[in-house]
Amino acid sequence: MEDIGIVAVGGYNEMGRNMTAVVVGEDIVILDMGIRLDRVQIHEDAEIDRMHSLELIDMGAIPDDTIMRDVNGTVRAIVCTHGHLDHIGAIPKLAHRYNAPIISTPYTTALIRQQIDEEKKFKVNNPLIALKAGGTYEITEDISVEFVSIPHSIVDSVIAVLHTPYGSVMYACDFKLDRAPTIGDSPDFDTLRRIGQDGVLAMITETTNSARSGKTPSETIAKEMLRDVLLGTEESHVGMIVTTFASHIARLNAIIEIAEEMGRIPVFMGRSMEKYLYAAHELGYITLPEDVEVYGHRKDVDRALKKIMEGGKEKYLPVVTGHQGEPGSILIRIANGETPFKVESGDRIIFSANIIPSPMTRANRYALETKLKMRGARIYDDVHVSGHAYREDHWEMLRIVQPTHVIPAHGDLAMHSAYIEMAEDAGYVLGETVHLLRNGEILFLEP
Repeated sequence: MEDIGIVAVGGYNEMGRNMTAVVVGEDIVILDMGIRLDRVQIHEDAEIDRMHSLELIDMGAIPDDTIMRDVNGTVRAIVCTHGHLDHIGAIPKLAHRYNAPIISTPYTTALIRQQIDEEKKFKVNNPLIALKAGGTYEITEDISVEFVSIPHSIVDSVIAVLHTPYGSVMYACDFKLDRAPTIGDSPDFDTLRRIGQDGVLAMITETTNSARSGKTPSETIAKEMLRDVLLGTEESHVGMIVTTFASHIARLNAIIEIAEEMGRIPVFMGRSMEKYLYAAHELGYITLPEDVEVYGHRKDVDRALKKIMEGGKEKYLPVVTGHQGEPGSILIRIANGETPFKVESGDRIIFSANIIPSPMTRANRYALETKLKMRGARIYDDVHVSGHAYREDHWEMLRIVQPTHVIPAHGDLAMHSAYIEMAEDAGYVLGETVHLLRNGEILFLEP
């Protein structure tokens, strides 16, 4: 029997630039190909779409896939689990090196196509294959990939399961066990149990919130938190701005519904807002009401902000990019006084997002909030629930799937450590059945 190789290309030392390769005999399947945004933001003048992949590798912004030269075999497929940039953002820079199709769910495929179209440096001609959750695709005679529906903070997310003659490899990056999602399906527990009963050689799993006790609250909770902040107040006439993840379609949909209850027109602003929202609308994941307004280009955004100032802030609910204090985002420009929208004393800024745990984003967010407060804004932060599993969700997933081996991924050393402690409670042994990998390492598992 062949050993199965797990290559930790990226995402094992940090949050971001996720990429794992699974080696089965002479065949290789790549799982995810993401970017690490904070490394790009340090360089204020970095235009990723014009940069060479080797330059981005040196910056630590994309996975160092040069280690793949030392791996014997041929890449047969690139499989992406969902549409977040830390999972698909490096495709325009790296995918052309591999003569292999890119397999992902329909919404993820639409976002990958947008990424490829915006790329200026490389020509990416890999075939794009859209596979629905619940579907299976034959990669080779011996290897197939099955997509299992799982909630996350973006629609159309899946767990990818590689079925091989030597056992299955399950890739669970990212997920939450939300039994009451506001858009999309709840976890496909029946399929997970069936795959577990058939035998899983290895489960590669995210560890982002593995140190947080309990279970992740449902997206339904986030919707009620937003409703409480936006509607549960006597000062209903003040200016309000919501900022959240542009890719979080369920959250954007909740904002649209609450804006209707408030009697305000939802106005979405920012290039990423336009991109994610229209892609979700075209694929039927979200219905946009007639009064909704969406603006991507800077000039259009500034015209819309001028209209809001002149028409009355109480008539509109702007939803903008910038919750992490990203340079050039709409909220940063508003805080700097670079737009026609003037923050006045008592205006509310609602952060329906957590701070991504890196020093760069914490610093950016602190500066942003301070500038807004100096202009008189009232800050409502963390009106949010996570899209990542907490410790007891991870425990539950382990008990359902019961893999022979488990490999923490998608996180830093502290996150991996918290996961390993939990796995040890479940009977796994460090170095024997639970494995700590770092970027650039290869683990061989005997079936």
